[in-house]
Order: sequence, then C-alpha cells, then structure tokens
Amino acid sequence: MSYEPVQVFLLKLSTMRNFKQLKIWQKGFDIAVKSFKLTESFPKEEKFGLSVQITKAAVSIPSNIAEGSSRSSEKDYNRFIEISLGSSFEMETQLLISEVVNYGNAELRAELLKEIDEEQKMLISFSSKLHK
Repeated sequence: MSYEPVQVFLLKLSTMRNFKQLKIWQKGFDIAVKSFKLTESFPKEEKFGLSVQITKAAVSIPSNIAEGSSRSSEKDYNRFIEISLGSSFEMETQLLISEVVNYGNAELRAELLKEIDEEQKMLISFSSKLHK
C-alpha cells in the first residue's frame, strides 16, 4: 500500500499521544506553575539567579514529556522522559539550596519538594513501562 505525503502525515498524527491526559504531565505542569509562585517571594537580587534556575528546570519537566509524546518510537519517547526526570532532580537540588538560604515561602517549598518526589517516582515508573 502506498501513501501520499498528506496521508502519511495524518497517519503519524493519529498515532501521537495526548500528553495532556498523562498524570505525569499534569503533575509536572502544576509543579511548573507553583515554581513561579514560589520564586515570586524570593529576594529581588535573586531575580536572575536561583529563581531563573528553578523555573527553567520546572518548565522543562512537562515540556519534555509533551515533546517526547510526539516521538514515534518508545526509545525516543523514553529519552525525553529521562530528560524530564533529570530536570526534576535539578529542581529538587535548587529547592534544597533555597531552603538552606531561607528563600521563599517555606510551606510552598515543602509542598513542591513533596510533589517533585512524587513526580520522580511516576517518571521512573513510566520510563520502566516504556522499556517493556
């Protein structure tokens, strides 16, 4: 069977995953939004330092899940899940630093650390399912 270019595109499009329905994406999205709320309460001199690092890592989590969902192979998809996991570890480290230097709302930071831990477990589980 031969396909015209438009038909091939539509076939690929129909096999893409809806990332917005994934719990790992939804949790990652919430983490990203909360990261902006947390860094709003950082000292003004931190505007271009730790604040930017935290929000960049946070935004990277759901962004890589979304980008990976467009990949046609499970191996490629898993690579983006691994990048997302790496970003979550990066963000966790940055939150721990902000805790030590006492930046931001302590309750929100503790909530984010808990959610990051949950997200990491979910990403690891999802990644292992992609390997099967």
